[in-house]
Amino acid sequence: MSNSKLVNYMQLSPNCSKPRNHVIDKLTIHHMAGNLTVEQCGSVFAPASRKASANYGIGTDGRVGLYVDEANRSWCSSNSANDNRAVTIEVANDEVGGNWHVSDTALAKLIDLCVDICQRNGISRINYTGDKSGNLTMHKWFAATACPGPYLESKFPYIAEQINARLGNTQQPSAQTPSDATPYRVRIVIPDLNIRKGPGTNYGTVGRYTGKGVFTIVEEASGTGATKWGLLKAYQAGRNGWISLDYAAKL
Repeated sequence: MSNSKLVNYMQLSPNCSKPRNHVIDKLTIHHMAGNLTVEQCGSVFAPASRKASANYGIGTDGRVGLYVDEANRSWCSSNSANDNRAVTIEVANDEVGGNWHVSDTALAKLIDLCVDICQRNGISRINYTGDKSGNLTMHKWFAATACPGPYLESKFPYIAEQINARLGNTQQPSAQTPSDATPYRVRIVIPDLNIRKGPGTNYGTVGRYTGKGVFTIVEEASGTGATKWGLLKAYQAGRNGWISLDYAAKL
């Protein structure tokens, strides 16, 4: 099992399990909760007393650090089953607090690294479902933490889309043409219509219902479980609030 050739710096941490007990078939993205260089991140993971690590780290400048060989399980996501299957990646924040923003350079290198990991490990498609069932996961699903922060979390659908495009997998939910995607209003007449994180029942829910009322749809997409899915205006920025239009009457 190889490591990425994108690595610029290596400081192997003692905090890992050798070897991992499952093939690599997931990616887990974290944030550093600080603007650390790859050297600084390596120093954080270096003491055995830290009892934490990640396979890779990415600095704001786009440099990549290796801390745990891919053949081994990092101690990163507070979940042994996930970390035995996932390559874990820490990303530096160029904004401390707030949305915990990451730089465009770091985000681009994150996608490069994820594509490289997928290609070397035979992962043909990244399936972001908005919950643990997919193969793109986040720390907050396994522990009481805000990691990976609001900004990176909002980018998960985009990250999956970009990885799949680079892998030659174009079977993403298809958005309508601009003329069809013109915002329009719908009336919901049932009280318990789920809002999902993506266009399909294979995506997790956001934990709330629309309730009855009138809502604005800004985009349509095809997906499992409904004739058509609509993106709610309130969730337009993150593209993570979709409803089945089978239960909506267009006004």
